[in-house]
Amino acid sequence: MPRLGVGFIGSGFNARFHMQGWTGVRDADILGVWSPDDKGAKSAAAYCRALHVGDCTPYRSIAQMVADPAIDALWLCGPNQARLENVEEIVDTIKRGKGSLKGIACEKPLARNVAEAKRVKQLVDSVGLTTGYLENQLFAPHVEAGKKLIWARGAATTGRPYLARAAEEHSGPHSPWFWMGQMQGGGVLNDMMCHSALVVRHLLTRPGEPLSSVKPVKVTGHIASLKWTRPAYAKKLKAMMGPQVDYLKAPSEDFASLTIEFETAEGHTVIGEASTSWSFVGAGLRLSAELLGPEYSMKWNSLDSGLQLFFSREVTGRAGEDLVEKQNAEQGVMPVVPQEHLAYGYTDEDRHFVNVFLGREKPLLTFDDGLEVVKMLMTAYQSAESGKTLAFPPRGLDTFTPKVAQGTWKP
Repeated sequence: MPRLGVGFIGSGFNARFHMQGWTGVRDADILGVWSPDDKGAKSAAAYCRALHVGDCTPYRSIAQMVADPAIDALWLCGPNQARLENVEEIVDTIKRGKGSLKGIACEKPLARNVAEAKRVKQLVDSVGLTTGYLENQLFAPHVEAGKKLIWARGAATTGRPYLARAAEEHSGPHSPWFWMGQMQGGGVLNDMMCHSALVVRHLLTRPGEPLSSVKPVKVTGHIASLKWTRPAYAKKLKAMMGPQVDYLKAPSEDFASLTIEFETAEGHTVIGEASTSWSFVGAGLRLSAELLGPEYSMKWNSLDSGLQLFFSREVTGRAGEDLVEKQNAEQGVMPVVPQEHLAYGYTDEDRHFVNVFLGREKPLLTFDDGLEVVKMLMTAYQSAESGKTLAFPPRGLDTFTPKVAQGTWKP
């Protein structure tokens, strides 16, 4: 059987989730990793070897990794502000005849705005690479099983679903750049609504049909700073993340909501509602989704894991994330999410795109889908800034940059 040699760009939190997920992937090995942080690259390579998911080597540059004939595909997992620069180096190396790749998979979001996303897609298309857009929540086992059963039983007998909801909520990101609008491209809307906006569209799309069969026609967005611009919390955030993260001077939104009106291929109106938050107070990361139709519904909450632990106040120890991602407490009743990489969809996602790059499956998500998501996010920012519902796509979308990303937003 053919095997795929994979290289990672990025060595941080997200990349390591994929590496954990790789323990359930066959016919592919993680053979390389590059990071601007040399120590991080070496650590991630050692992590892969410890997981037995490939004889991984840290590379000195992206170009060196692309040029290695052992590397057949790349997983782009670096920070948003480096996305375009990373793709430029990949494409330049290939155009100089120094490497040959079967495909490239990119983490969300594809880019920080529409202009950057179009440029990323244009560059990759210029060298004929097969693309994959990495959206793990579409591959979450509960989401996939729920969607399949709802459509096969409920929709088949009483009509298609008409309302989908999705949310992603936690207490805030791990790294300073996420909090900095001018680097990340926005706040929580840009960071996490890319998940939820795509999940609602996915749930409303008939299995086997393209996402384009459920067409966005109107978008209403709202953003707010609910917690982290309060003086006490702004001070706390600055102490945790460093002096460059000052939410009294340059805040990003920590809450966002989005309503998308879709039109189906049959002419029906269906609605997607999504919300995201960095101001959630709970056990840790909470992912949730709902799908409703004429005579049926489904719901999913990642914190309803079926496993709970209880620790009295006599049990003390250092803070960590061994029970759930973004863990906020170590005492009391605590839900546990075993094998988070599997529960959040990383394993099934990575398995799918390995098969895509080996020529066995058609990609469920490509850079075209990633570009469409960025367009919806930027429309949501435009709507939030104008206080109006906007027809999709609105005018000026290709050159639009949110005020949060410009550093001029005042909540």
